[in-house]
Amino acid sequence: MLYFLQSDNYEVGIESLGAELQHFIKQDEKLELIWQANPAVWASHAPNLFPIVGELPGQQYTFNGKTYHMDRHGFARRREFKLVEQHHDKLVFELTDDDETLQQYPFKFRLLIAYKLEGNRLSITYLVTNTGDHTSYFSLGAHPGFNVPLYAGEQYEDYYLEFEKEETLSRHLLNSEGLLSGDTERVLTQQRVLPLQHAYFDKDALVFKRLKSDTVTLASHTNPRRIELTFPGFPYLGIWAKPGPSRYVCIEPWCGIASREGGSSELKEKEGINELRPEATFERTIHITVS
Repeated sequence: MLYFLQSDNYEVGIESLGAELQHFIKQDEKLELIWQANPAVWASHAPNLFPIVGELPGQQYTFNGKTYHMDRHGFARRREFKLVEQHHDKLVFELTDDDETLQQYPFKFRLLIAYKLEGNRLSITYLVTNTGDHTSYFSLGAHPGFNVPLYAGEQYEDYYLEFEKEETLSRHLLNSEGLLSGDTERVLTQQRVLPLQHAYFDKDALVFKRLKSDTVTLASHTNPRRIELTFPGFPYLGIWAKPGPSRYVCIEPWCGIASREGGSSELKEKEGINELRPEATFERTIHITVS
């Protein structure tokens, strides 16, 4: 079911399936910022990634001597969330473990995703609570897709990403199975601006580690609109679109990352995995600001 938040000039729509952001509309322009899930290109809008980010070797991992199967990015994006709090400016969705999740992921959990709209800023807060009796392990990520270009007559190459601070960044390359290959390519050297180009995605996502910036802005040389993502506490960032002439870009803050080719299949040893003790809660917030 689709639920809506509204402020003076913005409307946000969130679908309970996957607790997925599907609309972010500037009403005076009737301007939709979120990619509208063309199934012939990419059939999602902004999936939430839990309890893994990226791919596992053979879509499997081991924990306490047992092997489990899990698809890329985990199961939360395909699960129905329960709406547990509703206000004119805030919605909170809940997902908890059940028999089906325990077949893939042997931990009890409560995942809350809260959306709060204040003027031109949407805040998305993730809270993961370990409701079991043993330490749990998980990753968490966001995957919002933004329309590019936003206006008629513009080109994809008119747009760029602007980092909060000067960055020297190498992309961590993925192999054909979506695993980290161990190879890197330099993308930026003491620069703040990364021009968008389709060719980047011929090698899958741009995967970055250890950014100095907590904010990345999507902007254009041809219009004044700016979409700013702020993501403190997310140690990884993915930039992605399907190869070819796509009309969107995903800006993906992650607390977790794909497994490495030839690496351990043990969940505890997975890079970027988060450890959570019983009754403890892990919290992260992303802000999307339109100006």
